[in-house]
Amino acid sequence: MYVKPRHEKNVSSILRGKGFEEFVPLYRRRTPSRVTELPLFPGYVFCRFDFDRRLPVLTVPGVFSIVGFGGEAVPVRNEEIAALQRVIRADLPREPWPELPVGEKVLVTAGPLEGLEGVVVSYKNSSRLLITVDLLQRSVSVEVNRSWLQ
Repeated sequence: MYVKPRHEKNVSSILRGKGFEEFVPLYRRRTPSRVTELPLFPGYVFCRFDFDRRLPVLTVPGVFSIVGFGGEAVPVRNEEIAALQRVIRADLPREPWPELPVGEKVLVTAGPLEGLEGVVVSYKNSSRLLITVDLLQRSVSVEVNRSWLQ
């Protein structure tokens, strides 16, 4: 769903309270004075629901619309959501990536992300695996050990 900026956590909480399965992947941004958790996909909340019964979702304060094309809702692929959930559970350093990845796909063969595929890039003297949500045309980078990749 497309939601009001900086309302992702609140929308997620309300959806959870209504019994929906929701997901807002977060990352930590450190400043000299504090650590803040921010959404990896600002303005978006993932939610599993029956499109024919979408009214309870659309009436949540802060929800603008359901993501889709030509008036038709288009779901994010289950594999992409599962990959994001694994990245979050692994609790490795992660952050939004500013552009879509270009390059050869790699397979993670070891570590907490074993079995995931993505594109690897070098960034700030570390290796980062880019996981993309095609529908949103946005990527997330997660720090990985280069020896985990094939």
